[in-house]
Amino acid sequence: MSESIKEELWQIIDDRKDELVNLVSNLIKIPSENPTSNVEEITEFISEYLEQNKIEYEIIRSEPKYPNIVAKLGNDEGKTIVLNGHADVVPAGDRNKWDFDPFSGEITDTQILGRGTSDMKAGLAGIIFATKILAEKKAKLKGKIILHVVPDEETGGDKGSKWLIENGYARNADACLVAEPTSYSNCEVGQKGSLWIKIKSYGKSAHGSIGNYVGENAITKIIKILDKVEDLTQLKGKYKESQLKVLEDSKMIAKGALKAEGVENVIDHVAVNVGTINGGIKTNMVADYCEAAIDVRMPIGVKAADIEREFNKIVDGLNLQGIDYEFNWNSEANYTDANEPLVKSAVNNAEKIWNKKVVPAYQWASSDARYYRYNNIPTIQYGPANTEGIHSYNETVDIEDVINSTKVYLGILTDLLEIEI
Repeated sequence: MSESIKEELWQIIDDRKDELVNLVSNLIKIPSENPTSNVEEITEFISEYLEQNKIEYEIIRSEPKYPNIVAKLGNDEGKTIVLNGHADVVPAGDRNKWDFDPFSGEITDTQILGRGTSDMKAGLAGIIFATKILAEKKAKLKGKIILHVVPDEETGGDKGSKWLIENGYARNADACLVAEPTSYSNCEVGQKGSLWIKIKSYGKSAHGSIGNYVGENAITKIIKILDKVEDLTQLKGKYKESQLKVLEDSKMIAKGALKAEGVENVIDHVAVNVGTINGGIKTNMVADYCEAAIDVRMPIGVKAADIEREFNKIVDGLNLQGIDYEFNWNSEANYTDANEPLVKSAVNNAEKIWNKKVVPAYQWASSDARYYRYNNIPTIQYGPANTEGIHSYNETVDIEDVINSTKVYLGILTDLLEIEI
């Protein structure tokens, strides 16, 4: 029965694909860049869309400038499935580096163009449209869908997904689908953790002409630390036997997508990036101050405490004076078991729709999925994407990917909520 219902729902998506594509385009046309956290206009648009389609919703503000939309469909008689998407996008940046207007929402024969197409307004449109179709059909759900549309994923999610979970808006949820970009071929089931380190170095100023003998160069001290920080990349993750196949597939995906020598190690090794460095006053002065910020990403099995311990060893071993540093923990590595019904449903539906191999995979970046996993909610990330434009210029999404991802969402909901129409 469920397979015939899926086929009926998927046919509706095919018949109304232009409506879905136009929804993506209309979301792109509303600039919602973050920083600036300017999401009022897009929040109003989505709210009106839900109201027009008789979907119950409320706007919940964690702070005045941070509106979250929480919508519901169904009842309390079965499972609760959260659908999560963020309405904010990273800034468009230098418009001269775009081949098209980043907020045009232009539709070509095969793609939709603009900032946020892949990250993640196409996925957001998909979960909203899927919910709309079920509402229109007056579908019978054994349980309910809770839609979380959040305003601040691009700046950490503290005022969005994290706040909603902490305040009970995902209470008793059985599963969560985050419509963030992946690829048709993989369903994200785990992410690396993140720790930022800020180092401050203090020295003694002197004339640059005698800097090798007099004074104390704060920049030189920072450089010595940064040179040793690369040692952290030798730290490797720890995985259960049941995770090794997912790990193997993840490394192959990374190698194929990123196309750089040894890049597959980004999945199961610590990654280190020196993001900023600033110091000194003038070329002919010995620098008396310097600071640097480091982004450290931890694979499954490596915790923030491990990084702190190893970094302490590095600094202590250099025996430098005038060094202060602090750790800013963002997230621990997190994952959902690949045998969860949510994961199996996502993979099975995606394989049937695409008629191609689809695998669970770990990701080298992070998203709001982590907040649901921290609360023991099985969570996946699956969404339409052309990865080369994400957080860059000339962002696009393929129309076929948008359509098929929306079908996957309806397939998952049909499986988990035993939908009847």
